[in-house]
Amino acid sequence: MTTVTVDQIIHAKWLIPCEDKRVLEDHALIVENGKILDILPSAKVAAQYSSPSVEHLSTHALLPGFINTHTHIGMNFFRGLADDLPLMEWLNDHIWPAERAWVNHDLVFDASLFAAAEMIRSGTTCFNEMYFFLNATAEATDQAGLRGHVGITVIDFPTAWAKTTDEYIAKGLDFYQQYKNHERITATFAPHAIYTVGEKTLVKVRDLAQEHGLRINMHIQETIEEIEQSIAFTKKRPLKRLQDIDFISPQLLAVHMTQLEEEDMEILHRHQPQIVHCPESNMKLAAGICPVNRLLNSGLNVALGTDGVASNNDLDMLGEMRSAAFSAKINAENPQALPAEQALQMATLNGAKALGIEGLTGSLTVGKSADFIAINLDEIETQPLYHPCSQIVYSAARQQVSDVWVAGERLMKKRELLTLDEKELIQKAKSWRQKIKK
Repeated sequence: MTTVTVDQIIHAKWLIPCEDKRVLEDHALIVENGKILDILPSAKVAAQYSSPSVEHLSTHALLPGFINTHTHIGMNFFRGLADDLPLMEWLNDHIWPAERAWVNHDLVFDASLFAAAEMIRSGTTCFNEMYFFLNATAEATDQAGLRGHVGITVIDFPTAWAKTTDEYIAKGLDFYQQYKNHERITATFAPHAIYTVGEKTLVKVRDLAQEHGLRINMHIQETIEEIEQSIAFTKKRPLKRLQDIDFISPQLLAVHMTQLEEEDMEILHRHQPQIVHCPESNMKLAAGICPVNRLLNSGLNVALGTDGVASNNDLDMLGEMRSAAFSAKINAENPQALPAEQALQMATLNGAKALGIEGLTGSLTVGKSADFIAINLDEIETQPLYHPCSQIVYSAARQQVSDVWVAGERLMKKRELLTLDEKELIQKAKSWRQKIKK
């Protein structure tokens, strides 16, 4: 019998598609032209396929790469700069002054490369970004080989990136035109928040996003102070204000959402935006807890993000899954809230749905892009092993991510970065730290 020659064959002890609750034992992933050609039992592979590249990962789980749906990777060199502070004090007294002093194309490029390395080493294959100097982030993402959704940040005050609202939008549209046909880099709109972007600007963003078919990311109802300020000035909660200008739709990624009342739930149910939960950042800033279980049970799509390392302080989606599951259980006062399989879907397929790319990635499905990772479960931290999904969500450390592929291209092999120079990145981080702390 003639076999088909393919680009790669990867055998694994466990294969977790993340489309449902299935865990496939002793299966193989067949990769051809950057896509998943087939998934089948390892015992049947030799009769159907051959390849010059065959891997046997006998102690590993293969699963889709994590999708980090909210990041500020250009801020990676501000990690630990200002910790243990409330959100507005953190922003006004520390982060915004540091940005005014230091943010430029070079810092964002170097920080984005550094963040890309951290994401690859912890199993993230796609991220959704909100920051400045979009081309710097895109160039770093392309070099690293990751899949990136880069937000056109819009804010109603001057920064190092732009001086006026019109300049933010003009630069953003230029970026969109430059990258609109790129295979791995996608533009989105990213108005910062309702307390930094006026409704007139939001209407303009809404219309441009509809015109170009772009997603919108926005921090919404992150803290009680945001709610109180909105009510004091307009007598409306932020979500009500956004509804009144037809801003809320399935194209909107509503980030954080820790402050939700019945009125808000009705708006969300009516308009079905994507919800992005960032549990560790919210806990660290004492912003509140997003009611994940209630949102999921109402039929809303909830994805996971880390936020930036200045407020997290890492880009570790394994840790984020664990925190999401634990905080959901305590919030619902129910240990069955957000089980491991559902947390894993939030970090993968739900993230793809939030970004509108569920037909491309987010699960191990025949025909989708070969964006996947291997996690070695034969470690002290994850043994003895009874349920692979539970071990991954509740026990595994990011150091157990051994291999990463995006579109069939290997970005890390046995913990060695293949597209980035780890030593060079660490030196650049140390160099920037010396400048910033002066």
